[in-house]
This record gives sequence, structure tokens and C-alpha cells, in this order.
Amino acid sequence: MAIMGPIMMDVHGTSLTEQDKELVQHPLVGGLILFSRNFESVQQIRELISHIRHTANKPLLIGVDHEGGRVQRFRDGFSQIPAMGHLIEYANNNVAQAQQYARNAGALMALEVQGVGIDISFAPVLDVNGVSEVIGQRAFSQNIEQIAPLANAFIQGMKSAGMKCTAKHFPGHGSVQADSHIAMPVDTRSFAEISQHDLLPFRQLMIENMIDAVMPAHVIYPDVDDKSVGFSTIWLKQILRQSLSFSGAIFSDDLSMHGASSIGGYVERAEAAQEAGCDMLLLCNNREACIDVIDNANISIRQQSKARLTAMLATKPMNWQQMQASQVWQQLTELNNVLLENS
Repeated sequence: MAIMGPIMMDVHGTSLTEQDKELVQHPLVGGLILFSRNFESVQQIRELISHIRHTANKPLLIGVDHEGGRVQRFRDGFSQIPAMGHLIEYANNNVAQAQQYARNAGALMALEVQGVGIDISFAPVLDVNGVSEVIGQRAFSQNIEQIAPLANAFIQGMKSAGMKCTAKHFPGHGSVQADSHIAMPVDTRSFAEISQHDLLPFRQLMIENMIDAVMPAHVIYPDVDDKSVGFSTIWLKQILRQSLSFSGAIFSDDLSMHGASSIGGYVERAEAAQEAGCDMLLLCNNREACIDVIDNANISIRQQSKARLTAMLATKPMNWQQMQASQVWQQLTELNNVLLENS
């Protein structure tokens, strides 16, 4: 079995170019993330993923952002997963009922994503629905006490289908307004304030041993470090690994986002993210940058990271036909349709 490299790349379209094929075979590439632009139909995305895996000819962790609501990369032929922030509303603020909705949503999402050959969806969002417009209804709640119970149920659903979870955006993006895709968010609160608010769902779910992987926020918290979290050894090694005793995988958020620019160019970003403790580096939406990192960055394939990333691979996926024939998918689809119709 080939060693899983630290780069997660993307591809431009609905089929592979010659350059795509060359890059996906590179030893440093251990993962691939898919976007809406890669999707035309269920059959097409299944064929694309099969082609990617065949071409790579090595273990490859394939991911997608398929949280539900407005962040759902595949639509036609897939169930419409509700935004997590709506579940508590649908349940009339009954947390136990919302947990059931969340568990169903997690299982249905995971079954369908894995049904086309993908290992993980980067979910759930553990941010508080605060002032951040880019988070909003992606978060489970504005009420900090509701987030961990609802996220726990969603993760239970994912795991029932054999999918590992990725909690994001550590330690919380919801309390800062700027969108890290296009700006450099700075949160000036003290660590004590963050720890007693945004960090609580992460801490709670880590205590419950529910979190398999974490994606840090491209946010600077100057009270803790002058680097954004994904480049900070204080946040990732001291707080996440040591204080919170987290031993799972750490995925950088997309290194092409503006929130990553404070650290320098793409080579510097990749080096800093791996040095800070990220196991996998997401290089999306900028092919030149991806090639630059592969050719020039001082990054390496690390045995400990390989073990963490290998543990994220799907454990019991059904193909699309098997999934559609299964009683569990049929029941979940019916429940989801009823929920959407009545909401």
C-alpha cells in the first residue's frame, strides 16, 4: 500500500485531463476534493470517482463539502439535506426531536456521498450561529448548549453509515463577521472568552470521543497567536493536541482562501500548515499554486499523518444501486421528504 501524501487537490471539470492524471499519481497527493463543477449526474460522478481511483492506483482520500442546506455540492439525484440550523426550528425547539432529525440527516448524507465512491463529507459545522454571514444556518444553533447534542446526533448518523466526521471550523468561526474566503478575519476576544463559548461544542464532543478529524478556521485570535489557527502550533499542537487530547486527523482549510494569505505565498502556506500540525493540506481552485507546492514546498509524507488519514477512509460503503435497494436508505429518504414537505 502506497503512503498517503499530505496534499488534497481538486480537478477542474467533469472528467480528468492529462494534467489531472499526472498530478493525482504524484506521491505527495493523498487526497482529492470535489466541487459542484465536477458534478453533472449521479452516473457521471460515480464514473469520475472510479476513474480517479483507478488512475491514482493508490489509497486516496476523497472528500466533499456536503453539509446540507446551501453547502451541498451535489443536487440532481441526491436527497436535499436540510440546513442544520433549521432542524431545531422544524422541531419547535424540542432538542430530542431535532436530534432525531439530525441523526437521520447525517445517515442519509453519508449513505449517498459514499454511494458514489466518496469517503468523507467535511461535516459537521460546530460553529455558533453568531455574527458570521458565511456560517449562518450552516451552524446547528445560536444557542451554544444545543450545538453539541445536535452535532453528536448528526455524527451518530454519519457513523452508522460508516463515514468518519470532520468538525469545523476549530475553535469557532461564528463570532467573527469577516468571511475568510475573501477577507482576513481577526477575533480580538480573550482565550478565556473563546474557551467558554465557541470552543465548548468541540471540547464536549472530544470528551465524548465523537470527533475523528478537525478543520481549523482561517481566523486570527491575537490573544492566543498572531497566526491564523491553521498555521499556529499554539492552537494545533498545544491547545488541540495537548490540552484537548485530540489524536485524530487535522485538515487545513483551503490554502487558497484569503484568510490563508497572511502567512505568505502558497509554498509558505503549505510548509507552515504542515509544520503547525496539519496532516492534510487542501489546495483548491488554483492549479498553478498546487503545482508550485508539489514542486517547491519543503513538505513530507509523515507516517503518523498517514495513519490518521487512512483511518478516515470509508469503512462500509454501499454502491448506489445497493444503497437504493436498502431498507435503511428508503426509510431515511421517506422521513427526509416528509420533513421537507412539512417545514
